[in-house]
Amino acid sequence: MVWLIVILVLVGLAVITVITLYNRFVRLRNRVDNAWAQIEVQLKRRWDLIPNLVETVKGYAAHERGTFEAVTSARTAAQQARTPAEAAQAEGILGQALGRLFAVAEAYPELQADENFRQLQGELTETENRIAISRQVYNDSVLTYNNAIQTFPGVVLAGPFGFAAREFFETDDAQREPPQVSFTPGTPAS
Repeated sequence: MVWLIVILVLVGLAVITVITLYNRFVRLRNRVDNAWAQIEVQLKRRWDLIPNLVETVKGYAAHERGTFEAVTSARTAAQQARTPAEAAQAEGILGQALGRLFAVAEAYPELQADENFRQLQGELTETENRIAISRQVYNDSVLTYNNAIQTFPGVVLAGPFGFAAREFFETDDAQREPPQVSFTPGTPAS
């Protein structure tokens, strides 16, 4: 009779442990999904600001067509990214294109004095800060989730319940370099 009670207690503890771990995995996975959604909200805000910014700069620097096309095409690629890795790559390229756009804008003092341009530039800077914070929250959430499913006892239960590791939002080394801009005639901006 004592053995039966001991076995039932052990089975009960095992069931409670499995339920607790499963619920923890679900909460952590949902936190990662929520953090990713917050990145997407900020990226959409950024994407919505870009056409207005490009149009404002076009009014002053119409001959910089290549820069405008690069920003527009980078924006489109960023909007089509589906995974964190694709998004990180596309956003890195978009950031470089925006850097070139702002470098072009610096060559036009009357544009720098334009209230609309300054407001758009301020909103974009604020959005960039929000994106950076959202990326950090996302990566922290991914770290916590991945640690939970890759350490014992979680590693034993994560696989059978379909919990897989998530990827971080990272940029590659080439995207970490600032854009090179030259205003010397005949020298292309990179």
